Amino acid sequence: MLFPLSSTLLLTILLAIGLVFFLRAASKDRTTVVDVHSSLPPIEVLEGISKWLEERGWRCHGGDADRSVLRFQGSVASSSILALLLSLLGAFGAGCLGLVIRQLYPLAGWWPLLLAFFAGPLTAFLYRRRATRMEGLELKLISPPARSNSTVRIRAHRDELIAMERELGQSLDLASDGSLLSSPI
Repeated sequence: MLFPLSSTLLLTILLAIGLVFFLRAASKDRTTVVDVHSSLPPIEVLEGISKWLEERGWRCHGGDADRSVLRFQGSVASSSILALLLSLLGAFGAGCLGLVIRQLYPLAGWWPLLLAFFAGPLTAFLYRRRATRMEGLELKLISPPARSNSTVRIRAHRDELIAMERELGQSLDLASDGSLLSSPI
């Protein structure tokens, strides 16, 4: 009878390990660099992107005129729905661990099930603390300012780049290699 309990304990520990890796992946930095081309003059493209970023809550955080770089900074909030999901997964996993501990050590009573009441909120707290952060966005003009077309290198969070390509693609005639929108991730 000890073998089935030890295999259940092993599976429960693997569940906990999976939750830890899911937490790490949910709050991972996904900064990407992409070159964007436009048939419009560089000043018009940079002004359009800057205005769009400021409407979305980004603040201009300086730049470097010699290197043709503009920097923006914005606060990224955590997802309430994902925090709730992770809280439920943490509580469920800790509850399973509590049941296994109770089966292995019957004298412990039902106290091991209290793990579920602590692990759920702790999981949500850890996710929120890691996912809420300041993000940076950098625009670097690659083509000379005097040209009639422009190339801008943008370093930003992957989701922000996708939103920029979708919302500004037609109005600023932006085009990239298309890898952001075709990626399965």
